[in-house]
Amino acid sequence: MKADIHPDYHEITVVMTDGTEYKTRSTRGKEGDVIRLDVDPLTHPAWQGGTGRVVEKGQLDKFQSRYGSFGLGDTSDK
Repeated sequence: MKADIHPDYHEITVVMTDGTEYKTRSTRGKEGDVIRLDVDPLTHPAWQGGTGRVVEKGQLDKFQSRYGSFGLGDTSDK
């Protein structure tokens, strides 16, 4: 391996939405940093059977505001 081209690989703590935490190794941040998750497998509808609805604020909203008036039908989930 080439010297001095790889990022620092260190231990960080990840805190899930329910408060549980675990340690993992990452190149993100510095040694001992804590990452608090907003969405994780405990709360995301993709892992919970689709009962919740993800509120998408971004590209989808921008698309719907720009092209929603063309009458292409209802774009909401059924």
